[in-house]
Amino acid sequence: MSTAARTTTTPFGFDTTAAEVVDGVDLTGKRAVVTGGASGIGVETARALAQAGADVTLAVRDTDAGARVAWEIGVGDRPVHVEHLDLADRSTIAAFTARWDGPLHILVNNAGVMALPERTLTAEGWETQFATNHLGHFALARGLHRALAEAEGARIVSVSSSGHLRSPVIFDDVHFGFRPYDPWLAYGQSKTANVLFAVGAAERWADDGIVANALMPGGIFTNLQRHLPQEVIDGWKSSPALRMKTPEQGAATSVLLAASPLVDGVTGRYFEDCNEARTVSERPETGAGGVAPYALDRANADRLWELSLRLVG
Repeated sequence: MSTAARTTTTPFGFDTTAAEVVDGVDLTGKRAVVTGGASGIGVETARALAQAGADVTLAVRDTDAGARVAWEIGVGDRPVHVEHLDLADRSTIAAFTARWDGPLHILVNNAGVMALPERTLTAEGWETQFATNHLGHFALARGLHRALAEAEGARIVSVSSSGHLRSPVIFDDVHFGFRPYDPWLAYGQSKTANVLFAVGAAERWADDGIVANALMPGGIFTNLQRHLPQEVIDGWKSSPALRMKTPEQGAATSVLLAASPLVDGVTGRYFEDCNEARTVSERPETGAGGVAPYALDRANADRLWELSLRLVG
C-alpha cells in the first residue's frame, strides 16, 4: 500500500548522515523506541532522534552496553532510557510491551542477526534468524499497536537489507526443516520478511494513522558481521564494487523514515540511500541495489502476516 503512485525522492543520498537528515527537525514531545540501539547504526539512529528532541528508549539485550550508549548520547537533562528486550525470547517482548505506557510515535525495528553459520532454533523450534529479525519485531509491533495508534501519526521503520534479494520467504519451509540450511538464504528470507511486514502493517494499520516503511541502510562494518569468516569481511573490504558507509551514514535512511517531514504520509515502501528504491526484475550485481517484487507483493505480505499470527499468537 502507498499513498501515491509516484516514487518518493529527497535531496539526500548515499553520503548523507543521520544528523544531516534531522537538521531543523523538532521531535520534542515525541517518543521513540530503537531496538538494537546499543551498537552499530542503532546507536546513530538513537543519537539523531535524541538530538532532534525525541524521548528515546533503547530496547536491547545487553542493558549494560545500552546504559553506556544512553549516557553517551543523552542530551542535556533529557535522559535516554534503556529497557531489556531479546527478540528471540517471547517473554521479554511481552514484558516490554506490558511495561510501556502512553503513546509511541516512532518504532525503529533495527536489531538483527546475520548469517549464523549453523542452523539454530529458538525454544519454539523457529529458525533463529527468522525468529529474531522478523517474528520478534512482529510480536513487538503488535504488542505496541495500541501505543502507536494513540500517537495519531506514528511511524514504524523496518530495517531490512539488500540481502533480501537472496531469497523470498519460503513459506513451505521457513525454518529449514526439509531443505539444507544456508546462512545467507536464511538471512535473505528474514530480510524479505522485514519488507513484507512493512507492507502488511501499512495496509492494516492505516486507519490508526500508522505508517510503515522498510529500508536498506547500506554496507556498514558493525557487530552485525560477527558471525562471518574473516576472509569474507576482507573480501568485502577489498571489493571495488562495494561502497561502504560509516554508521552515521548507515543510520540516515532509518532516521529519514522515522522523523523527516519529507516522507509524511508515505507508507508501505522500501528505501535505500534516503530515496525510494527501484524495483528490479532479477537479482542485480553486487552493490547495485533495488527491491525485489516479491518483497512488495501484497499477497505475500498477507500470507506472512497470517503465518506470523499463527506462530506468535
